[in-house]
Amino acid sequence: MIRTLLLSTLVAGALSCGDPTYPPYVTRVVGGEEARPNSWPWQVSLQYSSNGKWYHTCGGSLIANNWVLTAAHCISSSRTYRVGLGKHNLYTAESGSLVVSVSKTVVHKDWNSNQVSKGNDIALLKLANPVSLTDKIQLACLPPAGTILPNNYPCYVTGWGRLQTNGALPDVLQQGRLLVVDYATCSSSGWWGSTVKTSMICAGGDGVISSCNGDSGGPLNCQASDGRWEVHGIVSFGSSLGCNYYHKPSVFTRVSNYIDWINSVIANN
Repeated sequence: MIRTLLLSTLVAGALSCGDPTYPPYVTRVVGGEEARPNSWPWQVSLQYSSNGKWYHTCGGSLIANNWVLTAAHCISSSRTYRVGLGKHNLYTAESGSLVVSVSKTVVHKDWNSNQVSKGNDIALLKLANPVSLTDKIQLACLPPAGTILPNNYPCYVTGWGRLQTNGALPDVLQQGRLLVVDYATCSSSGWWGSTVKTSMICAGGDGVISSCNGDSGGPLNCQASDGRWEVHGIVSFGSSLGCNYYHKPSVFTRVSNYIDWINSVIANN
Protein backbone atom coordinates (compact mmCIF):
# COMPACT_ATOMS: atom_id res chain seq x y z
CA MET A 1 0.00 0.00 0.00
CA ILE A 2 2.83 2.39 0.83
CA ARG A 3 4.36 1.79 -2.58
CA THR A 4 1.05 2.57 -4.26
CA LEU A 5 0.84 5.78 -2.29
CA LEU A 6 4.34 6.73 -3.29
CA LEU A 7 3.63 6.14 -6.94
CA SER A 8 0.41 8.11 -6.85
CA THR A 9 2.28 10.91 -5.11
CA LEU A 10 4.85 10.86 -7.91
CA VAL A 11 2.18 11.04 -10.56
CA ALA A 12 0.35 13.81 -8.72
CA GLY A 13 3.61 15.65 -8.26
CA ALA A 14 4.22 15.45 -11.98
CA LEU A 15 1.28 17.78 -12.51
CA SER A 16 3.38 20.61 -11.13
CA CYS A 17 6.40 19.93 -13.32
CA GLY A 18 7.92 21.67 -16.29
CA ASP A 19 6.54 25.11 -15.50
CA PRO A 20 9.39 27.38 -14.33
CA THR A 21 8.72 30.30 -12.03
CA TYR A 22 11.18 32.23 -14.18
CA PRO A 23 10.37 31.22 -17.77
CA PRO A 24 13.38 30.77 -20.06
CA TYR A 25 14.19 33.34 -22.70
CA VAL A 26 13.61 31.22 -25.77
CA THR A 27 15.24 32.89 -28.72
CA ARG A 28 16.73 31.74 -31.96
CA VAL A 29 20.24 32.75 -31.03
CA VAL A 30 22.73 30.66 -32.98
CA GLY A 31 25.67 29.24 -31.10
CA GLY A 32 24.11 29.08 -27.65
CA GLU A 33 23.69 31.73 -24.99
CA GLU A 34 23.63 32.22 -21.25
CA ALA A 35 20.38 30.93 -19.80
CA ARG A 36 18.12 33.15 -17.70
CA PRO A 37 19.02 32.26 -14.07
CA ASN A 38 16.83 29.47 -12.67
CA SER A 39 14.74 29.23 -15.85
CA TRP A 40 15.53 25.51 -16.13
CA PRO A 41 14.95 24.73 -12.43
CA TRP A 42 15.21 20.94 -12.85
CA GLN A 43 18.74 21.22 -14.27
CA VAL A 44 21.35 19.87 -11.86
CA SER A 45 25.12 19.75 -11.77
CA LEU A 46 26.47 16.27 -11.06
CA GLN A 47 29.76 16.58 -9.20
CA TYR A 48 32.37 14.09 -8.01
CA SER A 49 34.88 14.29 -5.19
CA SER A 50 38.63 14.16 -5.80
CA ASN A 51 41.33 15.01 -3.26
CA GLY A 52 38.88 16.84 -1.06
CA LYS A 53 37.43 19.01 -3.84
CA TRP A 54 34.25 18.75 -5.89
CA TYR A 55 34.24 18.91 -9.69
CA HIS A 56 31.37 19.27 -12.16
CA THR A 57 31.25 16.28 -14.50
CA CYS A 58 27.75 16.06 -15.99
CA GLY A 59 24.29 17.50 -16.04
CA GLY A 60 21.05 15.86 -14.94
CA SER A 61 17.34 16.50 -14.41
CA LEU A 62 15.40 16.44 -11.14
CA ILE A 63 12.36 14.22 -11.86
CA ALA A 64 11.18 13.57 -8.28
CA ASN A 65 12.10 15.26 -5.03
CA ASN A 66 14.73 12.58 -4.43
CA TRP A 67 15.61 11.30 -7.93
CA VAL A 68 17.81 12.69 -10.69
CA LEU A 69 17.89 11.43 -14.28
CA THR A 70 21.26 11.42 -16.03
CA ALA A 71 23.39 9.40 -18.46
CA ALA A 72 24.93 6.04 -17.60
CA HIS A 73 28.29 7.09 -19.05
CA CYS A 74 28.49 9.81 -16.37
CA ILE A 75 28.62 7.24 -13.58
CA SER A 76 31.69 5.45 -12.25
CA SER A 77 31.25 2.99 -9.40
CA SER A 78 34.53 4.18 -7.87
CA ARG A 79 33.44 7.79 -7.43
CA THR A 80 31.49 9.65 -4.77
CA TYR A 81 28.86 12.01 -6.13
CA ARG A 82 26.75 14.92 -5.08
CA VAL A 83 24.20 17.03 -6.94
CA GLY A 84 24.00 20.82 -7.10
CA LEU A 85 20.45 22.13 -7.42
CA GLY A 86 19.13 25.65 -8.05
CA LYS A 87 22.49 26.65 -9.53
CA HIS A 88 23.29 29.17 -12.25
CA ASN A 89 26.94 30.01 -11.59
CA LEU A 90 28.75 26.89 -10.43
CA TYR A 91 31.49 28.83 -8.69
CA THR A 92 29.65 31.36 -6.56
CA ALA A 93 27.44 30.96 -3.53
CA GLU A 94 23.84 31.54 -4.63
CA SER A 95 20.81 31.94 -2.41
CA GLY A 96 18.29 29.18 -2.87
CA SER A 97 20.81 26.69 -4.21
CA LEU A 98 21.91 23.56 -2.38
CA VAL A 99 24.01 20.45 -2.71
CA VAL A 100 22.79 16.99 -1.77
CA SER A 101 24.80 13.80 -1.65
CA VAL A 102 23.85 10.83 -3.83
CA SER A 103 22.96 7.75 -1.81
CA LYS A 104 22.44 5.32 -4.70
CA THR A 105 23.17 5.09 -8.42
CA VAL A 106 21.13 2.83 -10.70
CA VAL A 107 22.59 2.34 -14.18
CA HIS A 108 20.53 0.58 -16.86
CA LYS A 109 21.49 -3.10 -16.83
CA ASP A 110 21.98 -3.17 -20.61
CA TRP A 111 24.35 -0.22 -20.70
CA ASN A 112 27.79 -1.15 -22.05
CA SER A 113 30.45 1.55 -21.85
CA ASN A 114 32.39 -0.17 -24.64
CA GLN A 115 29.41 -0.01 -27.00
CA VAL A 116 27.89 3.44 -26.56
CA SER A 117 25.96 3.13 -29.81
CA LYS A 118 23.98 0.19 -28.43
CA GLY A 119 22.09 2.73 -26.37
CA ASN A 120 20.63 2.43 -22.85
CA ASP A 121 22.78 5.39 -21.79
CA ILE A 122 20.55 6.21 -18.84
CA ALA A 123 20.92 6.21 -15.06
CA LEU A 124 19.01 7.34 -12.01
CA LEU A 125 20.54 8.86 -8.89
CA LYS A 126 18.79 8.66 -5.55
CA LEU A 127 19.43 11.65 -3.32
CA ALA A 128 20.34 11.11 0.32
CA ASN A 129 17.54 13.49 1.33
CA PRO A 130 14.43 14.64 -0.52
CA VAL A 131 14.64 18.28 -1.54
CA SER A 132 11.94 20.89 -1.03
CA LEU A 133 10.69 22.40 -4.25
CA THR A 134 11.07 26.18 -4.52
CA ASP A 135 11.02 28.88 -7.18
CA LYS A 136 14.58 27.79 -8.09
CA ILE A 137 14.33 24.00 -7.67
CA GLN A 138 11.49 22.33 -9.57
CA LEU A 139 10.70 19.01 -11.22
CA ALA A 140 11.06 18.16 -14.86
CA CYS A 141 8.11 16.68 -16.71
CA LEU A 142 8.76 13.48 -18.61
CA PRO A 143 7.03 12.86 -21.94
CA PRO A 144 4.33 10.20 -22.36
CA ALA A 145 5.81 6.77 -23.06
CA GLY A 146 6.58 6.20 -26.72
CA THR A 147 6.40 9.85 -27.79
CA ILE A 148 8.34 10.61 -30.97
CA LEU A 149 8.96 14.25 -31.83
CA PRO A 150 8.60 15.30 -35.47
CA ASN A 151 11.47 16.46 -37.66
CA ASN A 152 12.57 20.07 -36.98
CA TYR A 153 10.76 20.26 -33.61
CA PRO A 154 12.56 23.01 -31.62
CA CYS A 155 14.13 22.03 -28.29
CA TYR A 156 16.77 23.44 -25.96
CA VAL A 157 19.82 21.67 -24.63
CA THR A 158 21.12 23.11 -21.36
CA GLY A 159 24.31 22.62 -19.41
CA TRP A 160 27.71 23.81 -18.27
CA GLY A 161 29.54 22.04 -21.08
CA ARG A 162 32.29 23.50 -23.25
CA LEU A 163 31.33 26.47 -25.39
CA GLN A 164 33.04 24.92 -28.42
CA THR A 165 35.26 21.96 -29.29
CA ASN A 166 38.21 21.96 -26.86
CA GLY A 167 36.93 25.35 -25.68
CA ALA A 168 36.46 26.91 -22.29
CA LEU A 169 34.04 25.64 -19.67
CA PRO A 170 31.53 28.33 -18.71
CA ASP A 171 30.78 29.28 -15.11
CA VAL A 172 27.10 29.94 -15.85
CA LEU A 173 24.39 27.72 -17.32
CA GLN A 174 24.10 27.83 -21.10
CA GLN A 175 21.22 26.99 -23.41
CA GLY A 176 21.20 26.17 -27.08
CA ARG A 177 18.28 25.82 -29.49
CA LEU A 178 18.41 22.55 -31.44
CA LEU A 179 15.98 21.23 -34.02
CA VAL A 180 15.08 17.54 -33.83
CA VAL A 181 16.37 15.41 -36.70
CA ASP A 182 14.03 12.48 -37.30
CA TYR A 183 15.33 8.91 -37.19
CA ALA A 184 15.00 8.35 -40.93
CA THR A 185 17.29 11.29 -41.62
CA CYS A 186 19.70 10.81 -38.73
CA SER A 187 20.24 7.11 -39.48
CA SER A 188 20.91 7.73 -43.17
CA SER A 189 24.38 7.51 -44.68
CA GLY A 190 26.16 10.84 -44.52
CA TRP A 191 24.58 11.46 -41.13
CA TRP A 192 25.02 8.99 -38.24
CA GLY A 193 24.05 5.86 -40.17
CA SER A 194 23.55 2.68 -38.14
CA THR A 195 25.26 4.23 -35.09
CA VAL A 196 21.92 5.81 -34.17
CA LYS A 197 19.12 3.61 -32.80
CA THR A 198 15.40 4.19 -32.45
CA SER A 199 15.94 4.48 -28.67
CA MET A 200 17.80 7.75 -29.29
CA ILE A 201 16.95 11.28 -30.44
CA CYS A 202 19.10 13.37 -32.73
CA ALA A 203 18.97 17.16 -32.58
CA GLY A 204 21.11 19.80 -34.25
CA GLY A 205 23.63 18.96 -36.95
CA ASP A 206 23.68 22.40 -38.55
CA GLY A 207 27.41 22.71 -37.88
CA VAL A 208 26.87 25.70 -35.60
CA ILE A 209 25.33 24.64 -32.30
CA SER A 210 25.41 21.41 -30.31
CA SER A 211 25.95 19.90 -26.93
CA CYS A 212 29.60 19.43 -25.94
CA ASN A 213 31.83 17.87 -23.27
CA GLY A 214 30.39 18.59 -19.84
CA ASP A 215 26.78 18.70 -21.06
CA SER A 216 26.48 14.90 -20.81
CA GLY A 217 23.55 13.61 -18.80
CA GLY A 218 21.72 16.92 -19.07
CA PRO A 219 18.29 17.49 -20.58
CA LEU A 220 16.95 18.12 -24.03
CA ASN A 221 14.01 20.34 -23.08
CA CYS A 222 11.06 20.45 -25.47
CA GLN A 223 7.87 22.42 -24.92
CA ALA A 224 4.58 20.53 -25.07
CA SER A 225 1.37 21.91 -26.54
CA ASP A 226 0.14 22.85 -23.03
CA GLY A 227 3.20 25.05 -22.52
CA ARG A 228 5.00 22.79 -20.06
CA TRP A 229 8.56 21.72 -20.71
CA GLU A 230 9.33 18.01 -21.00
CA VAL A 231 12.75 16.35 -20.89
CA HIS A 232 12.74 14.31 -24.09
CA GLY A 233 16.44 13.54 -24.19
CA ILE A 234 19.53 12.89 -22.09
CA VAL A 235 22.79 14.12 -23.64
CA SER A 236 24.61 10.94 -24.70
CA PHE A 237 27.24 11.45 -27.39
CA GLY A 238 28.45 13.60 -30.25
CA SER A 239 30.98 13.32 -33.03
CA SER A 240 34.65 12.64 -32.35
CA LEU A 241 35.25 15.12 -35.20
CA GLY A 242 34.02 17.96 -32.99
CA CYS A 243 31.06 19.22 -31.04
CA ASN A 244 29.22 21.07 -33.78
CA TYR A 245 30.07 19.04 -36.84
CA TYR A 246 27.84 19.31 -39.91
CA HIS A 247 25.35 16.43 -40.23
CA LYS A 248 26.56 14.93 -36.94
CA PRO A 249 23.81 16.14 -34.61
CA SER A 250 23.99 15.69 -30.87
CA VAL A 251 22.61 12.30 -29.88
CA PHE A 252 20.39 11.89 -26.84
CA THR A 253 18.89 8.92 -25.02
CA ARG A 254 15.18 9.08 -25.88
CA VAL A 255 13.48 9.37 -22.48
CA SER A 256 10.05 8.30 -23.77
CA ASN A 257 11.55 4.88 -24.53
CA TYR A 258 12.45 4.36 -20.85
CA ILE A 259 9.38 5.54 -18.92
CA ASP A 260 8.59 2.02 -17.65
CA TRP A 261 12.21 1.53 -16.57
CA ILE A 262 12.25 4.89 -14.76
CA ASN A 263 9.00 4.14 -12.93
CA SER A 264 10.20 0.65 -11.98
CA VAL A 265 13.52 1.89 -10.55
CA ILE A 266 11.80 4.57 -8.48
CA ALA A 267 9.15 2.14 -7.21
CA ASN A 268 11.70 -0.51 -6.22
CA ASN A 269 14.37 1.64 -4.62
